[in-house]
Amino acid sequence: MAGRIEDYALIGDMQTAALVCRDGTVDWLCLPRFDSHAIFAGLLGTEEHGFWRLGPAHAADAQPPTAARRGYRGDSLILESEWDTPRGTVRVTDFMPPRDGAPQLIRIVEGVTGRVPMRSALRMRFSYGRVVPWVHKHEGRTVAVAGPDSVWFDTEVETYGKSLTTYADFTVAPGDRIAFTISWEPSHKRPPALPEPEQSLEATESFWREWVEQCTYHGPYREAVVRSLITLKALTYAPTGGIVAAPTTSLPEDIGGVRNWDYRYTWLRDAAITLSSLLRTGYREEARAWREWLLRAVAGDPENLQIMYGIAGERELGEAELDWLPGYEDSAPVRVGNGAAHQLQLDVYGEVTEALHLAHMTGLARNDYASLLQLKLIRYLEDHWQEPDEGIWEVRGPRRHFVHSKVMAWVAVDRTIKLIESGDADGPLERWRELRDDIHRDVCERGYDKERNTFTQSYGSQELDASLLLIPQMGFLPPDDKRVIGTIEAIQRELSTSDGFILRYPTEGQSEGVDGLPGDEGAFLACSFWMADDLAMIGRVDEARKLFEKLLALRNDLGLLAEEWDPRLQRQVGNFPQAFSHVPLIDTALRLTASGAYGG
Repeated sequence: MAGRIEDYALIGDMQTAALVCRDGTVDWLCLPRFDSHAIFAGLLGTEEHGFWRLGPAHAADAQPPTAARRGYRGDSLILESEWDTPRGTVRVTDFMPPRDGAPQLIRIVEGVTGRVPMRSALRMRFSYGRVVPWVHKHEGRTVAVAGPDSVWFDTEVETYGKSLTTYADFTVAPGDRIAFTISWEPSHKRPPALPEPEQSLEATESFWREWVEQCTYHGPYREAVVRSLITLKALTYAPTGGIVAAPTTSLPEDIGGVRNWDYRYTWLRDAAITLSSLLRTGYREEARAWREWLLRAVAGDPENLQIMYGIAGERELGEAELDWLPGYEDSAPVRVGNGAAHQLQLDVYGEVTEALHLAHMTGLARNDYASLLQLKLIRYLEDHWQEPDEGIWEVRGPRRHFVHSKVMAWVAVDRTIKLIESGDADGPLERWRELRDDIHRDVCERGYDKERNTFTQSYGSQELDASLLLIPQMGFLPPDDKRVIGTIEAIQRELSTSDGFILRYPTEGQSEGVDGLPGDEGAFLACSFWMADDLAMIGRVDEARKLFEKLLALRNDLGLLAEEWDPRLQRQVGNFPQAFSHVPLIDTALRLTASGAYGG
């Protein structure tokens, strides 16, 4: 059985990522890309679907021992786990070197004290656990082959096969360092080069040290901010600049339920807000790469803008269910692909335009096509902003006039007007100023409940929605506007969990809620960070700081966050780690630091 979601560590090479549990088991790895088929899919099934465990030897009928200590080596993505056993202490260092050739996962076992018996158990299963590869020796190396894929396993210790699993039993003493590496290569090509684990470790540590040195944030929350930035960098697909929402699929928002989605794609919304956090902390090269990715993905067809694309800009992300996988803690179905790709979500136009605006304001070198794209997006919105859509939360129920979508349409027009006013683009300024006023008036008249003094989820509805917290942050209304304060307080009353975190919208276990899905979900962590931001903006800075620090306490021991927090089970839920949680963590830290609202 897989561990709790928060029991996992992330390692990656900015093209794919692996999840490593506290007991030394790699339960998730897709090769060669984030969105490739998994060779270890035990996270969504059982050990029969693929895993790689490396740790102290244990009895066959006993649970594998968990590490007594683990942590990242400094500000890096190099994981170090230590076990204390009756025979001594051992350390395992796990990492994936930034790629210059075949993708590799390297694990180095180091003896610390005593003599510790160890075991490596490697069970590769291709196509998300469905295909058993042909495992054989080739010139002294172990290779697993199935269809287009081959995975090469290299180590200096003897290995043997049993029950369709490759084992290695060995003992480490103080000073011993024994490396294990798997490398992926297309099966029709020559074998990958022999790994050089120690040199790769040194190069990986240097890469992360140099990258983190670019961070311009040095406030009181630096540890949390830097770890979130490293996580966001790890979710960036280096060859193209695309940013995945998470490296996993189908980790449930409702354990045992059906709210299981594939997040291994680039949502324009998530990527745009990720870009904004990177820009605010000094990372302009990532911003430039994402802008280039955006221009390639959208190409000459902004009228058919998708809300998400593949990491190289692919448009077809057809959704399918893998019925041979039982799902994480029996949360089925397991989905790959994402059918929401072709939804209409008008807010995306606002997020993309805001990101382009921020890039422009922070001095990113001008790109004429980026400005042209921005103008084309507004021309589309002129004709379509009054239409209902599926909204930020990708509801699978009927389309509605979501207030957040209209607000973000206003943002798109407003930022484009600013671009024209700066002299860096030409457009019908007066006409778009009128359009901006029309959208603003429409939202305030149709999306606001005067009796309750709050904006609502959609025109004519009674439900609230945490996305309304972005109204002051986007500059749609000033923070001291009574309608903004009323909305914040209404969301606190109606969408707060018992421990003070914020739900996206009411679900309450309905047979079919506003999102068209049965079941419940946890508190959405991004929304809870938005609440902390808003509280700071309206002057309730102590309350904001306390909420922020409660949110920081939800991170696992490595500083990682999933999408949601289940207040009933007191555990993280949803895909992991989640960019949409780490981005607002950074933003809230910056805001609280600027306001001086921190303890000590």
